[in-house]
Amino acid sequence: MSAPDSPAHFHALLQLRGRTAAWPAAAAAAAGLGRIIQAEEYLSQAQWTVLKSTECCYATHSLLHRNLGLLYMAKENYEEARYHLANDIYFASCAFGTEHIRTSGGYFHLANIFYGLKKLDLADTLYTKVSEIWNKYLNNRYQVLSQARTQQIDLLGKQFETDTGLDEAQEAEAIQILTSILNIRESTSDKTPQKTIFVLKILFMLYYLMMNSSKAKEYAMRALDLAKEQQLSVHEQNTIQDLLNLISAEEAHHIE
Repeated sequence: MSAPDSPAHFHALLQLRGRTAAWPAAAAAAAGLGRIIQAEEYLSQAQWTVLKSTECCYATHSLLHRNLGLLYMAKENYEEARYHLANDIYFASCAFGTEHIRTSGGYFHLANIFYGLKKLDLADTLYTKVSEIWNKYLNNRYQVLSQARTQQIDLLGKQFETDTGLDEAQEAEAIQILTSILNIRESTSDKTPQKTIFVLKILFMLYYLMMNSSKAKEYAMRALDLAKEQQLSVHEQNTIQDLLNLISAEEAHHIE
């Protein structure tokens, strides 16, 4: 099997996934390895393929523009990066909807550009939008699963390894996006603790649905500690305590 950083690896990737969708994926892999020139080569091929094809779907256009945006971010050409990320958001919205988790990645990367350019109000608005999209998605799944477990319906033996509804790559992206936003929120926790707690609770839900109780508990504890430290309302503290109680009840049931 070819090495992950070899040209043969990228060509194999193209053959396995089909040329139209695989060029952006190969470019992303190259960029991730710091191979900017190689990434540009793949993306120029992708652009040529997409422009020539009449069968490329909105999702493929979105993928292409997202990777072009990331490429230009790596080159610190933020004007071009913003152009491509705006196109990514447009095509992803056409394919999945403006409030879909598949669209949220474009908002997130655009927020990072604004954050780096010290346009903090714009960055904050977009980070909030990304958080709200993930909160809505995960909360819908969390409510169903937590109610079922509370009623002591034995789902654990009948489920897949996770209940996120995401594949492995999407879960990794969710963790990366949400922990990045958390790091930014924590830098201003003294001013906006509610925003930090909001992201901590989203991460709690994500890890809970991934069946990672220890990580879910860690984020809930951090949220509770911050709520107490900032003297937030009793209602807010009780809401977070309920998350911890759910984990504790499941751990006790598991021990039995």
